[in-house]
Parts: sequence; C-alpha cells; structure tokens
Amino acid sequence: MRIGFLGGGYMGEALAAAFISSGLVESSDITVSDIAQVRRDHLASAYGLNVTEDNGVAVAGADIVVLAVKPQEFSNVAAGLKGKLEQGQTLLSIMAGVEMARISEETGHVAVVRVMPNTAAFVGQAMSVWTASDAVPAERRREVAALLDSLGAQREVSDEAVLDMATAVSGSGPGFVFLFLESMIDAGVSIGLAPEIAEELATQMLVGAATMARELDKTPAELREMVTSKGGTTAAGLSVLDQAGFRAIIDDTIKATYDRAKEL
Repeated sequence: MRIGFLGGGYMGEALAAAFISSGLVESSDITVSDIAQVRRDHLASAYGLNVTEDNGVAVAGADIVVLAVKPQEFSNVAAGLKGKLEQGQTLLSIMAGVEMARISEETGHVAVVRVMPNTAAFVGQAMSVWTASDAVPAERRREVAALLDSLGAQREVSDEAVLDMATAVSGSGPGFVFLFLESMIDAGVSIGLAPEIAEELATQMLVGAATMARELDKTPAELREMVTSKGGTTAAGLSVLDQAGFRAIIDDTIKATYDRAKEL
C-alpha cells in the first residue's frame, strides 16, 4: 500500500508514525507534501519518509491520499488535485467539518473516506470515527479499518453527520481533558505539592479513572458513586463542581465545538 499525505502537521505525523509502527506500511511507501521546510526535514529524518513540497508528487502512485490540511486551506489544495487523481485512488480526509460531498465536488473525485481521529494517535490510543462514500470498494474499506486500528479504536458509521458530533466529543476532547489535567496540577501545587509530584498524581489518576471507565461494567455515574462517601472528601469537591455549574459548562463546551465543526 502506498500512501500520500497532503499536509505534514502533527496529526499527519501521528497517522504516518502509527501506520509504520503497525507494519502495514513501510516508511518508503509514504510520501508527505508540506509547504514548511522544517516539517519536511523533520519527517524525513525522524521516520525516513519521502517528502516534497509538490502535492502532485505526493498523490502520484498513491493508493490512499490523506487530506491532512486545515479546513480553511482545502479549496486551494483541491484546485490543484483536479485531473491528478486516478479511479483506483481513495481520498481519506481528516479535516474537521468538511463534508464528503464538498470534497468530491472540489476535487472531482468520488471515492472519499472521512475520518475524525484525535491526537492520542501519537500513543496508539486514538478514537477514530469514520464513514465512506459508496464509491469506496469493500476491500479499500477493510484497508482503511486496519490503518485506523493502528491508531487505537475505530468505529465506522453510516451517517456522516455523526462525524461532526464526534469532533466535539472525541476529536477536540483531548484539549478539554488537558486543560482539566493542567488545572488539577496547578491546584495541587497551590495546596503545597511539589510540581513534579502534583503532575505524577494527577496524570496517573486520569489514566486510572479512564481505565476503570473502559474496563469495568459500570456507568460513569456508578463509578462516581463508588468513590463518593456521604460527607467525605470527594463529596465536598463534587459539591463545589455542582455549585459552579460544571455539567452546564461541559454541555456548552461540546455544543460550541459542534457548532464550529458545522461552520467549517
């Protein structure tokens, strides 16, 4: 399998690294196009990838062409792709908010897969939600699923609208979790913990809590009740969150992210 990346930013790098680590693709079979010399140099030296500043070179001979550019840059990139894509090639987009119909219209290509991964692909723990146009054959869908498995967990959906919802929850979600983690660490320092100890405690707490949520056959509400004794320390903290409207803040955050994904 040969893969061409249009865009060599952090998400493109994460995908390429995971594909190589999985053994599904050799580094020599990946070509990345990026306008930034510093990114091209990094990808070539760190992973042995073929690099170029010419999108046409990245596309030529690729089985899958990954659109890893910013949504705002897509139209300019698409204009340069018209007439350069072959029937057997598949476009795989990780752009937030850009619908498959628009991708097909602006590139003149009908075989399109749209994916919403997240940055946990860097550590093989991504959540990727994806869908494909009718023009993508079953064998190519299986190849896409295998590639996404190398990033972490993946789920195929039939309704493209789910991807904008996934953008709000799992796509942008790591940013919200990192802010929470940062705040926990800062709060630990404020009560007297050394910064390195606060970071270790908060980070491992987050890993442990997430593992419990994934592996124990209990709802989040049941897990919360497990660690909350009446009149205890956790109850005191949860009371502050409730008074501050924590649930409403999270609801507003997800809705704002979803609305932005639709605007894009």
